[in-house]
Amino acid sequence: MQLQDEFVPTETFATCLNNAPQPCVDLVVEYEGGILLARRQKEPAKGEWFWPGSRLYKGEELDDAAARVASEELGLDAVTVDRIGVSEHFWERSAVDGVETRHTVPVVYRVTPEPGQSITLNEQHDEYRVVTTPPAGANEYVVEYFERFDLV
Repeated sequence: MQLQDEFVPTETFATCLNNAPQPCVDLVVEYEGGILLARRQKEPAKGEWFWPGSRLYKGEELDDAAARVASEELGLDAVTVDRIGVSEHFWERSAVDGVETRHTVPVVYRVTPEPGQSITLNEQHDEYRVVTTPPAGANEYVVEYFERFDLV
């Protein structure tokens, strides 16, 4: 199957989100002795420290999606990916016009960059931090991953 990564018109995307869960990948990035969190610039979770992640493209294999997100969102081109679980997130907000709530189903990956790589954030995030425990006031899904996947 050919990878379909082209832009989906907002109205079409909204129809999908209003009627079905969205499959995606979340990354637990082991970096500089801890776990990387990035501050989101878009809903859901705008302004919160959260996991880098993105939707799955039609025709894209999960492991490839994890490597793509590491490259696109963090500038990490040489990584090892290891699937560690699946979660489900229920959001009472969305960045998509006409969509009030979202249901995402992230496949969660532990990502280990090759030594010497530095983080270069894309427009999805404005800052990153490396933590060994969830920060005060952390999003419930950040806390969940630390507990479920025994991070750090």
